[in-house]
Amino acid sequence: MSASGGTKAIVAALGANLAIAASKFVAFVFSGSSSMLAEAVHSLADSGNQILLLLGGRKSKRAATPQHPFGYGRERFIYAFLVSIVLFSIGGMFALYEGYEKVKHPHDLDSWYWPVGVLIFAIIAEGFSFRTAIKEASELRGTFSWAQFIRRAKAPELPVVLLEDFGALIGLLLALGGVGLALLTGSGVWDGVGTLCIGVLLISIALVLAVETKSLLLGEAAGAEEVGRIERALVDGDTVTRIIHMRTLHLGPEELLVAAKIAVRHDDTAAEVAAAINAAEERIRSSVPIARVIYLEPDIYSAEEAAAGPDPAATPGGPGPANDHSDH
Repeated sequence: MSASGGTKAIVAALGANLAIAASKFVAFVFSGSSSMLAEAVHSLADSGNQILLLLGGRKSKRAATPQHPFGYGRERFIYAFLVSIVLFSIGGMFALYEGYEKVKHPHDLDSWYWPVGVLIFAIIAEGFSFRTAIKEASELRGTFSWAQFIRRAKAPELPVVLLEDFGALIGLLLALGGVGLALLTGSGVWDGVGTLCIGVLLISIALVLAVETKSLLLGEAAGAEEVGRIERALVDGDTVTRIIHMRTLHLGPEELLVAAKIAVRHDDTAAEVAAAINAAEERIRSSVPIARVIYLEPDIYSAEEAAAGPDPAATPGGPGPANDHSDH
């Protein structure tokens, strides 16, 4: 799956959210609707989130340094994780607090046409932003469902924008429902209920984003399709006869590390092995261009060792001197 950052979708979402936030604050001032205030803060938080995504994309392009030899590609994961924190704390928690206060101390809405008009405008603007994000994501997700795309995408920006825009549209409908019920019943409690629902929605989306970006921060392997292409490129049947074992790791959305132990013929000279490794690296980069860091270790394949299975102590995360608590 491509790791495109979806800059067009981010910019479209930023422009829409800034305009919507301003209109919601105006509507809140004239109507006193807590739903409008929660939605205004929500849009303001979303605007900050889009700025964070753009900043992360820019910082991730810095060149590698001796202290960070694999570059700064994971900056995009870090800033996406910050987005989930902002959405949870500023958007979700504020909406819950404001909704609780409004339910506890309800008051009638003033100038009801302001919140209704602004909400309709916001739904149209958010719909435009959501449509842009869907269009960009549709070019990348292939045969995956939307849920699979959000879970499997290595670039965090498009999943973040998709979830934010989806949450914004649902939140607007909840706010419109809260305002509508408050007008129909004459009770401001419903405005507070709508605000509480918005808070629960934002926190739920923030938790989903946090889980997905945490997985990226910890380090994810290449997708099954990419792993298959790498395996087919590695083995040529002549100089490289098989893969003994292999590990892949995303150093960033568009940079992949490949480490493998490969089997070569026992009578190959050192020059022939070196040439085989160089040729294998070229084949991998040609098949999977984001495989930019490749380490290949030549070895002689042993059927007996393969039958015994991998050594747990030699596996990342396996038992070692520091964490082996078995009895001796």
